Amino acid sequence: MVIGYIRPCYDDLQCEQQEKLLHGSLHGLHCDRIMKEAHSSSKKRIQLKQLLGRIESDDIIVVANLFALADSTRHLQELLEIIEGKGAILKSLEEGIDTSASNRYPFVDILKHLVKFQSDVVSEKTKNGMYEAKLKGIHSGRPKKSDVNVTRAIAMYQSEKFSLNEIKDETGISKSTLYRYLEHETLHL
Repeated sequence: MVIGYIRPCYDDLQCEQQEKLLHGSLHGLHCDRIMKEAHSSSKKRIQLKQLLGRIESDDIIVVANLFALADSTRHLQELLEIIEGKGAILKSLEEGIDTSASNRYPFVDILKHLVKFQSDVVSEKTKNGMYEAKLKGIHSGRPKKSDVNVTRAIAMYQSEKFSLNEIKDETGISKSTLYRYLEHETLHL
């Protein structure tokens, strides 16, 4: 069975362009059925969930483009694994992707490498940015509380004359921060 899948997007709110592409004769396929989402949101994709539950071996899922199907590279990878795990085929018309082409490197494998690459790039950029900031004397995370305020908050707490709210109002040190400093102080005694 050839099943088309479409969902609204910013440039095609009524899915007219996608339907035209799926019904067009350019790709040589005739969709036995087209499943259309009612909204563009990535949440509650009812038609996609039904599609994934119904596909069988040798079914062909046709989309106008990959974005109609997935919301991220990782999501696309997960969907492809489900589709291929059921023995079905994905065809994305705009990108010219056909996962049935067995004589080529499988698209799902390419995608796995792209996901890892994307993750590595983000990780590397983050690490480099943090290193460069550190060299410039910029520290990440929350700013340290003034030692004077911390010392005062600890003294107020230990005097047992002030409530935690009074300590916070007077010093700006929250309950969790105060407890963290108290714990650190007792560990280093």
